[in-house]
Amino acid sequence: MTISEAQGPMVPPSYPPRSPPPQKKPVEAPRPQPATKPKAELMPRRPRLQIRNRQTAVLTFRADQWAAAKAGRQALATVRGWGYPALDADDLAAAVNLLVNTVVKDGGKRVSVHLADQEQKVLVLVLGHMPDPGPTENILGSLGALRTVDSWGTDAAEDGRRVWALLDAEPRRLGGTAA
Repeated sequence: MTISEAQGPMVPPSYPPRSPPPQKKPVEAPRPQPATKPKAELMPRRPRLQIRNRQTAVLTFRADQWAAAKAGRQALATVRGWGYPALDADDLAAAVNLLVNTVVKDGGKRVSVHLADQEQKVLVLVLGHMPDPGPTENILGSLGALRTVDSWGTDAAEDGRRVWALLDAEPRRLGGTAA
Protein backbone atom coordinates (compact mmCIF):
# COMPACT_ATOMS: atom_id res chain seq x y z
CA MET A 1 0.00 0.00 0.00
CA THR A 2 1.31 3.43 -0.91
CA ILE A 3 1.23 6.45 1.23
CA SER A 4 -1.49 8.16 -0.81
CA GLU A 5 -3.75 5.10 -0.54
CA ALA A 6 -3.23 4.90 3.22
CA GLN A 7 -4.67 8.34 3.73
CA GLY A 8 -7.79 7.54 1.83
CA PRO A 9 -9.50 9.20 -1.08
CA MET A 10 -9.77 13.00 -1.20
CA VAL A 11 -13.36 13.67 -0.19
CA PRO A 12 -14.73 17.06 0.80
CA PRO A 13 -15.44 17.39 4.51
CA SER A 14 -18.94 16.64 5.67
CA TYR A 15 -19.16 19.75 7.87
CA PRO A 16 -19.23 23.35 6.70
CA PRO A 17 -16.03 25.39 6.94
CA ARG A 18 -15.66 27.54 10.00
CA SER A 19 -16.98 31.11 9.57
CA PRO A 20 -16.45 34.06 11.89
CA PRO A 21 -19.00 34.41 14.68
CA PRO A 22 -21.69 37.04 14.21
CA GLN A 23 -21.15 40.46 15.85
CA LYS A 24 -22.60 40.77 19.31
CA LYS A 25 -23.94 44.33 18.86
CA PRO A 26 -25.16 45.92 15.65
CA VAL A 27 -22.94 48.31 13.72
CA GLU A 28 -23.26 51.84 15.11
CA ALA A 29 -24.58 54.57 12.84
CA PRO A 30 -22.11 57.41 12.15
CA ARG A 31 -22.08 60.02 14.88
CA PRO A 32 -23.46 63.42 13.96
CA GLN A 33 -20.87 66.16 13.49
CA PRO A 34 -21.16 69.25 15.70
CA ALA A 35 -23.18 71.97 14.07
CA THR A 36 -21.06 74.81 12.76
CA LYS A 37 -22.21 78.38 12.76
CA PRO A 38 -23.15 79.79 9.42
CA LYS A 39 -20.49 82.13 8.11
CA ALA A 40 -22.93 85.03 8.02
CA GLU A 41 -23.24 84.96 11.83
CA LEU A 42 -19.51 85.03 12.52
CA MET A 43 -18.14 88.30 13.78
CA PRO A 44 -15.65 89.89 11.43
CA ARG A 45 -12.08 89.68 12.69
CA ARG A 46 -10.46 92.94 13.41
CA PRO A 47 -7.40 93.49 11.24
CA ARG A 48 -4.08 92.51 12.72
CA LEU A 49 -1.66 95.28 13.41
CA GLN A 50 1.25 95.20 10.98
CA ILE A 51 4.14 97.65 11.20
CA ARG A 52 6.85 97.06 8.62
CA ASN A 53 10.00 98.70 7.27
CA ARG A 54 10.47 101.29 9.99
CA GLN A 55 11.94 101.71 13.42
CA THR A 56 9.81 100.07 16.09
CA ALA A 57 9.92 99.36 19.79
CA VAL A 58 7.68 97.48 22.18
CA LEU A 59 7.58 98.34 25.87
CA THR A 60 5.66 96.11 28.28
CA PHE A 61 4.56 97.11 31.77
CA ARG A 62 2.54 95.72 34.62
CA ALA A 63 -0.79 97.55 34.67
CA ASP A 64 -0.47 99.58 37.87
CA GLN A 65 -0.60 103.22 38.90
CA TRP A 66 3.05 103.79 37.94
CA ALA A 67 2.80 102.31 34.44
CA ALA A 68 1.99 105.63 32.74
CA ALA A 69 4.97 107.47 34.19
CA LYS A 70 7.36 104.60 33.40
CA ALA A 71 5.96 104.28 29.87
CA GLY A 72 6.29 108.02 29.25
CA ARG A 73 9.96 108.09 30.29
CA GLN A 74 10.92 104.98 28.32
CA ALA A 75 8.97 106.03 25.21
CA LEU A 76 10.68 109.44 25.24
CA ALA A 77 14.12 107.84 25.60
CA THR A 78 13.38 105.41 22.75
CA VAL A 79 12.10 108.05 20.33
CA ARG A 80 14.98 110.42 21.15
CA GLY A 81 17.33 107.57 20.25
CA TRP A 82 15.75 107.56 16.78
CA GLY A 83 17.06 111.09 16.19
CA TYR A 84 14.14 113.53 16.33
CA PRO A 85 15.60 116.75 17.77
CA ALA A 86 12.45 118.84 17.16
CA LEU A 87 10.16 116.36 18.91
CA ASP A 88 7.97 117.98 21.57
CA ALA A 89 8.91 115.85 24.58
CA ASP A 90 6.05 117.18 26.72
CA ASP A 91 3.42 116.27 24.11
CA LEU A 92 4.86 112.78 23.67
CA ALA A 93 4.93 112.16 27.42
CA ALA A 94 1.40 113.54 27.85
CA ALA A 95 0.04 111.42 24.98
CA VAL A 96 1.67 108.25 26.34
CA ASN A 97 0.34 109.02 29.84
CA LEU A 98 -3.22 109.53 28.58
CA LEU A 99 -3.17 106.37 26.47
CA VAL A 100 -1.63 104.15 29.16
CA ASN A 101 -3.93 105.45 31.91
CA THR A 102 -6.94 104.71 29.72
CA VAL A 103 -5.88 101.10 29.24
CA VAL A 104 -4.84 100.60 32.88
CA LYS A 105 -8.39 101.55 33.97
CA ASP A 106 -9.68 98.47 32.12
CA GLY A 107 -8.22 96.32 34.90
CA GLY A 108 -5.88 94.03 32.96
CA LYS A 109 -2.58 92.69 34.26
CA ARG A 110 -0.29 94.16 31.63
CA VAL A 111 -0.02 96.99 29.15
CA SER A 112 2.12 97.07 26.04
CA VAL A 113 3.25 100.27 24.35
CA HIS A 114 4.20 99.98 20.68
CA LEU A 115 6.21 102.78 19.06
CA ALA A 116 6.92 103.25 15.37
CA ASP A 117 8.10 106.06 13.12
CA GLN A 118 7.71 106.96 9.50
CA GLU A 119 8.23 110.19 7.58
CA GLN A 120 8.75 112.40 10.64
CA LYS A 121 5.71 110.95 12.43
CA VAL A 122 5.70 108.85 15.60
CA LEU A 123 2.96 106.30 16.26
CA VAL A 124 2.16 105.47 19.88
CA LEU A 125 -0.13 102.45 20.21
CA VAL A 126 -1.12 101.10 23.62
CA LEU A 127 -2.70 97.67 23.96
CA GLY A 128 -4.67 96.51 26.97
CA HIS A 129 -4.82 92.76 27.30
CA MET A 130 -8.07 92.58 29.26
CA PRO A 131 -10.81 90.58 27.50
CA ASP A 132 -14.05 92.45 26.85
CA PRO A 133 -13.07 95.92 28.08
CA GLY A 134 -15.77 98.25 29.28
CA PRO A 135 -17.01 101.34 27.45
CA THR A 136 -14.38 103.72 26.12
CA GLU A 137 -13.63 106.72 28.26
CA ASN A 138 -13.58 109.94 26.28
CA ILE A 139 -9.88 110.74 26.01
CA LEU A 140 -10.14 112.10 22.51
CA GLY A 141 -10.63 115.69 23.60
CA SER A 142 -7.53 115.59 25.79
CA LEU A 143 -5.42 114.13 22.98
CA GLY A 144 -6.75 116.69 20.49
CA ALA A 145 -5.58 119.51 22.75
CA LEU A 146 -1.94 118.45 22.35
CA ARG A 147 -0.21 120.54 19.68
CA THR A 148 1.75 117.80 17.91
CA VAL A 149 -0.96 115.11 17.84
CA ASP A 150 -2.13 114.73 14.22
CA SER A 151 -4.66 111.94 14.73
CA TRP A 152 -5.83 109.50 17.37
CA GLY A 153 -8.29 106.70 17.88
CA THR A 154 -9.51 103.80 19.96
CA ASP A 155 -10.76 100.29 19.27
CA ALA A 156 -12.21 97.74 21.69
CA ALA A 157 -12.50 94.03 20.96
CA GLU A 158 -12.77 90.69 22.77
CA ASP A 159 -9.03 90.48 23.38
CA GLY A 160 -8.62 94.00 24.74
CA ARG A 161 -8.56 97.66 23.93
CA ARG A 162 -6.09 99.47 21.70
CA VAL A 163 -5.70 103.22 21.75
CA TRP A 164 -3.32 105.17 19.57
CA ALA A 165 -2.04 108.60 18.70
CA LEU A 166 0.06 109.82 15.77
CA LEU A 167 2.42 112.65 16.66
CA ASP A 168 4.31 114.99 14.37
CA ALA A 169 8.03 114.70 15.17
CA GLU A 170 8.78 118.00 13.41
CA PRO A 171 5.89 120.26 14.36
CA ARG A 172 5.08 123.29 12.28
CA ARG A 173 6.23 126.49 13.87
CA LEU A 174 3.58 128.99 14.83
CA GLY A 175 3.87 132.52 13.46
CA GLY A 176 5.67 131.91 10.16
CA THR A 177 8.89 130.29 9.05
CA ALA A 178 12.15 130.13 10.94
CA ALA A 179 14.91 132.45 9.83
